[in-house]
Amino acid sequence: MKYDVVALGELLIDFTDYGKSMQDNPIFEANPGGAPGNVLAMLAKLDRKTAFIGKVGADMFGRLLIDALAQSGIDTTGVLIEEKASTTLAFVCNSLDGDREFSFFRKPGADTMLCQDDVDINLIKNCDIFHFGSLSLTHQPARCATQIAVEWAKKAHALISFDPNLRPLLWDTFEDAKHQISWGCSVCDILKIAVEELFFITGKESLKDGIRYLRQQYPHIKLILLTKGKQGAEGYWGQCHFAHPSFMEVKTIDTTGAGDTFLGCCLSTVLEKGIDSPSQEDLEEMVVFANAAASLITTKKGALLSMPEVQDIEGLLLKAL
Repeated sequence: MKYDVVALGELLIDFTDYGKSMQDNPIFEANPGGAPGNVLAMLAKLDRKTAFIGKVGADMFGRLLIDALAQSGIDTTGVLIEEKASTTLAFVCNSLDGDREFSFFRKPGADTMLCQDDVDINLIKNCDIFHFGSLSLTHQPARCATQIAVEWAKKAHALISFDPNLRPLLWDTFEDAKHQISWGCSVCDILKIAVEELFFITGKESLKDGIRYLRQQYPHIKLILLTKGKQGAEGYWGQCHFAHPSFMEVKTIDTTGAGDTFLGCCLSTVLEKGIDSPSQEDLEEMVVFANAAASLITTKKGALLSMPEVQDIEGLLLKAL
């Protein structure tokens, strides 16, 4: 079977802040998540054929995640059960503007136990784009499994998509994080990066200098997508550049998955247009549509099961005209 996008990485439960109980204790909602799966969920909304490679624990949360992927239209053939570790949990507290603070329970998490022999090579051989993030690089054996999967994807002539998705609490040292993220940049064709990750990787203090550094250090990257939170997003595709602000028409309550939603939309455009001969119009349409989708997901709690419908994205675009 041919897939548009296959992703490898973490599946986890985002326990999202849901107010207070009658006893004034914090309440959390268990939302299926994990950045690579979120990307696939948006792609599935756009009628793209997707599959996930990863591991979950032999627990209620692992079952919830597999069911959520299937419900989203994502092939779960490559998702395995790990008996020796629990599903990773992330507790997410939101501020009034929807920004987040994380607490992780992952020592180890089932996702970090993915081994080379666990990776379904047939899924990778039959995809147009292979996507991964840095969270599968934090610890062995998942790090080795990810690196081997990238090698296989390159041999199959798939485009490589990478999202640093920096979560400092999950790394043993900042030096290790920088080294592994730099490796991800060195092998990818498409890079989705947030402002704070740009500064972390490049050591620069301005967006202009950071992007210049990336393009000089990694000239093989064909598409750079820079997400800037409330300031919107930018795209650098070939010689084309375009920036677009956030859609202020929406009320943000949770920013979880916004960057993943944005990336999913952009990967769908790459699948449609190809990556080698972009036009300025292609870039502008892609960034505006993806920005609208990313804005909409911030109006809901959670990510994987909260992806916006195409008609809602188009409705927001019409409203903003």
